[in-house]
Amino acid sequence: MSLSRAALLPPEVRFEYPFSGNLLQLGEGIKMHYLDEGQGPVVVLLHGNPTWSFFYRDLVVSLNSAGYRCIAPDHIGCGLSDKPQDYNYTLDQRITDVSALLEHLGIKAYSLVLHDWGGAIGCGLAGRAPDQLEKLVLLNTAAFCSKRIPLRIASVKIPVLGEFMIRGLNTFARLAANMAVRSPLSPKVRQGYLWPYRNWADRVAVWNFVKDIPLRSTHRSYQALVDVEASLEHLKDKPVRLLWGKRDFCFNKQFLRRWQVIFPQAETTVYNDCGHYLLEDGGRNVRDAVAKFLKINSV
Repeated sequence: MSLSRAALLPPEVRFEYPFSGNLLQLGEGIKMHYLDEGQGPVVVLLHGNPTWSFFYRDLVVSLNSAGYRCIAPDHIGCGLSDKPQDYNYTLDQRITDVSALLEHLGIKAYSLVLHDWGGAIGCGLAGRAPDQLEKLVLLNTAAFCSKRIPLRIASVKIPVLGEFMIRGLNTFARLAANMAVRSPLSPKVRQGYLWPYRNWADRVAVWNFVKDIPLRSTHRSYQALVDVEASLEHLKDKPVRLLWGKRDFCFNKQFLRRWQVIFPQAETTVYNDCGHYLLEDGGRNVRDAVAKFLKINSV
């Protein structure tokens, strides 16, 4: 491409996100934006909702310095990726999209760092080809069925009202920028999280991620999540690290305990004063923990 999409970001956001980025054309001309930074063993970093690869900006720099190649896509509809209004915004499609990216890049072995919705997407990806996964880092996420959902999220799942609140008022992204951290974001970092979601059309994936939370067996993504959960059995021999913000209003201690049952071999660190955006609140301590885990458990 002649002009990096990242170059369109406001200067203060560019300072925080100093990457050129790349584009992959998926089906029907839809382009996925992704970072491919550094050299060495591959680490794939998958974000959730309502964030984008901006969430991993400092971790990418840290891991590059430690000798790792970082692949961090923006899921379709998020960040600097295209935002089609009629895309198949489902868990299964998300997994397929990331799989297509890794196939395009010729990546056959990688570690994963997963946050929020990235947990279900990344574990689904690894579950389809477990031999390719080397190590797994989980940051306040889930990849299993649960009916636990905060009232503030359940309220925006309501048809019509929920879409108006998320796409019309930008309630979900704006409140996340406040409630997902214990320490207030700086103005430029807050702008970085919100900039890709400036209008109704830009927020299509934010709404569809909320719609795609499968609480009932009749939900369109329920079976996909059941399959992801079942595939975790194939990952039990992998090195796993749990890094958890205790002050997360959504992925609380019940989710952490569930992970500890699934992966009893996993080392766990709980950050008592950190919220859902663990990499923001935890900063260097969390970044160093990720790098140390990847190095110690190198294969």
